[in-house]
Amino acid sequence: MDRVVHFEITADDPQRAAEFYRKAFGWTFQAMPGRFTYLLATTGKDKAGIDGAIMGRTEMKQSVINTIAVDDFEASVKAVIAAGGQMVQEKHAIPGVGWSAYAKDTEGNVFGIYKDDPQAK
Repeated sequence: MDRVVHFEITADDPQRAAEFYRKAFGWTFQAMPGRFTYLLATTGKDKAGIDGAIMGRTEMKQSVINTIAVDDFEASVKAVIAAGGQMVQEKHAIPGVGWSAYAKDTEGNVFGIYKDDPQAK
């Protein structure tokens, strides 16, 4: 069974949002290099909990995006479409980490699909 492994919180000001979560919950953040602000969030002690990120609201409009880890990326994309969902961003590499894409469910909610692959480029 596939499970949620990552969340994303969108914000008008990602740095301000990160400071809020840092102060309110003790989360730590690390900026990812790339084309837009993406602050990786570490939320749990001793690897408990789900980690995520804060990113600019211009990327995806909803406030929280969950990412689901899958065993077979292409099969999962086909399953999303067959279930009535749609892809909203094509598969892309997170270099040295894995593959990611965004989809929409039948209610218009965006979620991520992710596959580990240290060879991703």
